[in-house]
Amino acid sequence: MAGAKLSIVSPKAQTTRFRVLGILMRGHSQILLVDTPGIFRPRRKLDRAMVAAAWTGAEDADITLLLVDARSGLTEAVQTIIERLAETKRKVWLVLNKTDLVPATALLPLTASITEKLPVEHVFMVSARTGNGVEDLLDKLAASLPEGPYLYPEDDLTDLPDRLLAAELVREQIFMQTHEEVPYSATVETESYKERADGSVRIDATIYVSRAGHKAILIGNGGQKIRQIGERARKQLSSLLERPCHLFLNVKERGGWDEERARLRAIGLDDVP
Repeated sequence: MAGAKLSIVSPKAQTTRFRVLGILMRGHSQILLVDTPGIFRPRRKLDRAMVAAAWTGAEDADITLLLVDARSGLTEAVQTIIERLAETKRKVWLVLNKTDLVPATALLPLTASITEKLPVEHVFMVSARTGNGVEDLLDKLAASLPEGPYLYPEDDLTDLPDRLLAAELVREQIFMQTHEEVPYSATVETESYKERADGSVRIDATIYVSRAGHKAILIGNGGQKIRQIGERARKQLSSLLERPCHLFLNVKERGGWDEERARLRAIGLDDVP
């Protein structure tokens, strides 16, 4: 909705790990869109920090958008979120996404099953894939925001530092190109981010994994997998930063990184229980 790629995405659950702010100008209104991690049952300290970040993002907002996948419907996870939101008495709008992929006759019953459990001010049927309904949602958001000075410069797109964006784009490629436990056992930290005299930038990043076997998978036969991850992340970085990027990746085994407070803060998770 912010008009640029700010959060990483993949077909796998729990891809987003921390709050990402998108800044969108809509006429004379500045909309701050906070993309939060999903809500799920936490097991590790990492999981607890992700869920805490999600609820903090919702509680800080003027308007909470409850985004529901219309294909999946009223899942157990959605019901848990609804129960928590009902307790907070916050201003909630319901946004059904992927409405282009389900029969129109299924949307009204789904809406009713949600709104009977949680009072919402507005309901929007959208498709992030086609853009259908998104403009109406943004117009309504712009018209509903409280008056006040802009919180960010008009040409800013996010408050996400470039070095953290670089780490996230590498992690996105890990999610896209590896499977099972590997992407969930990995984290990425930008060790060095240096602007060069020719206008390009050199980025050195380390991928930490929990097990030696995962390290071998990430590196691949003859280093093929890690080169592929680096090449695709570099192309996205160059496009987003609008400058040539030189990306260098290193893979290290670090068991228990997902329980280390300092490591979690380094990847953008400040709400570590």
